[in-house]
Amino acid sequence: MKKLFRLTTIPASFASLLKGQPHFLQQYYDVTIISSDKAELERVGIVEGVKTYSVELIRRITPIKDLRAVWKLYCYFRKEKPFIVHANTPKASLLGMLAAKQARIPNRIYTVTGLRFEAETGLKRKILIIMEKLTCWAATKVIPEGQGVKKTLIRNKITSKPLQVIANGNINGIDTAHFSPTLYSPEQKGKIMNKLNIPIHSFIFCFVGRLVKDKGINELVQAFIELNRTYLYAKLLLVGPLERELDPLLPETEKEIQSNPNIISVGGQADVRPYLAISDVFVFPSYREGFPNVVMEAGAMELPCIVTDINGCNEIIEEGVNGLIIPPKNKERLQEKMQLLLEDSRLRNRLKQNARSMITSRYEQRMVWEALLAEYRNLENQ
Repeated sequence: MKKLFRLTTIPASFASLLKGQPHFLQQYYDVTIISSDKAELERVGIVEGVKTYSVELIRRITPIKDLRAVWKLYCYFRKEKPFIVHANTPKASLLGMLAAKQARIPNRIYTVTGLRFEAETGLKRKILIIMEKLTCWAATKVIPEGQGVKKTLIRNKITSKPLQVIANGNINGIDTAHFSPTLYSPEQKGKIMNKLNIPIHSFIFCFVGRLVKDKGINELVQAFIELNRTYLYAKLLLVGPLERELDPLLPETEKEIQSNPNIISVGGQADVRPYLAISDVFVFPSYREGFPNVVMEAGAMELPCIVTDINGCNEIIEEGVNGLIIPPKNKERLQEKMQLLLEDSRLRNRLKQNARSMITSRYEQRMVWEALLAEYRNLENQ
């Protein structure tokens, strides 16, 4: 079988965002997953049933270590001669595409997800745009994760290569049998709420993701505080790790998360379904995304969603159909829509009724995998 190398910056991307995909592709290709953190990567490799290769990849810009990683990847590619090198996530894609080009790998695929420069200004924005252009230049095929990403690439003149979204967008689709509200009975939901010390008649707003500035957590916490002054039974459930290194929250936001009894922060969780199952509304006020899995997961769990008008989110959610869309970085509009869905049960139920069907019809996982496999097969036929 031809060799297929898949790259991400950290193994967690294979364990969550691309879960199951390497195992599926192993039926058709000799798959190796490449990332940092050797021990964690090997654990993921065992789960997926594929080979692994570890390289030190760091999310921030580290010139000397980055050059070492490019050299190591180049030597490995020259030795193994894969048919396809396919990269996701910014740092792994930049270094992987440069190494693969120098190693003359015939098929170098870059899937563009969240574009980091969208949330930046000044010199940092210019540097990030140059990095995107360089990655696309080194690739033979550029795949935008969604229509929004495609438009952003064209608008900013990142690449002149043909751009085609696979299926309806997203890199991995959703296992809608795994994300199903029918898996949780009222009794099970009650036990979960009891374990979290949440009264049974609470109204729960849920967020899933990293607790950082770019996810809109500062605005979300402030909007909830204002809302909670009137609606004492409202709760904010935060599911995700607090990251202080690259994109920290405001000190007052972090203090509020730690001290407010109506804000329940449970940290990163391997299985987010129990938390979605007990929630009433999913809130995702992110500044930038490619095509967020968590919004699809929430929809599959029949949750109406409040999202920002950014790439991916405004493709998954249709205003007034399965959720509501607000401008990013707007605490007032966020609070207004949270209050609307708390008060208006008819609107909330209408959005809920449409939520799951819109995910199952457009983003079923097997459909996304088959579409990606077809792209690979086309490369063989050319």
